[in-house]
Amino acid sequence: MGQQVWRVVVAGGAAAVFTAVAAVPAGAAEGGVSFTRVQVNGGKPIVIGTSKEVAVPASFRMTTERRWKWPAVFLYRSGTDERLWHAIETSDCPGSGPGVCDINERMFFDPSVWSMRNSDAGAWKVAAEVYFEGGGADVDDKGLTAYVKRNSRLTVNASPEPVSKGRTITVTGKVTRADWETRKYASYGGRTVSLQYKPAGAASYTTVKKVLANSSGNLKTTVTASKTGTWRWAYYGNTTTGPSMSSGDNVVVK
Repeated sequence: MGQQVWRVVVAGGAAAVFTAVAAVPAGAAEGGVSFTRVQVNGGKPIVIGTSKEVAVPASFRMTTERRWKWPAVFLYRSGTDERLWHAIETSDCPGSGPGVCDINERMFFDPSVWSMRNSDAGAWKVAAEVYFEGGGADVDDKGLTAYVKRNSRLTVNASPEPVSKGRTITVTGKVTRADWETRKYASYGGRTVSLQYKPAGAASYTTVKKVLANSSGNLKTTVTASKTGTWRWAYYGNTTTGPSMSSGDNVVVK
């Protein structure tokens, strides 16, 4: 028998409030159920832009003495019933009966369809739950933290092109990040961004200097032309914003 896939869609936005289970208890399993081997996105941050659905892989093992329906792991914030996802798909074991079941899951986030608040960016806790046939449920905090981040973007322009050796190259750009409430990218000022350079024939970039973006997210600096190569900007992100790299702009030095 093949695995069945459950898909549940939350109406009303990303941060839905659930009241079926009043709180997420910390501690060991209850009701003859335990959840182990819980992973969300391989431990990496969940980075979300403004227009594309993001599918986040998760997995866990459930051991139960009861018959059940629709187990899942989910993100929540401490002290509330606020959960963050737009849809969840989970596979289950044939029969949905007592025993051990290794479950694969995908959490979906789509800011182009559902409302997201910028304040949703940051740390979320991870819990697991299952509903039982005949009524009742079990929900357990798993002591894990998942970071949900707003995507960032960088542009670059290096000029003049070409340039004589020893002359000045001006490198400009802009750093922006996803605004989930307007569904557009907005200036992200005050960020420290690395200017990186890769000489012609080299395999990798090296950081030349760090530049502070102005209040509008604009970047500007100068370097001395020495050899033909490619310039780019790199931003390494923070607890609410994902990292990004600009494309490379090649400058020929004569």
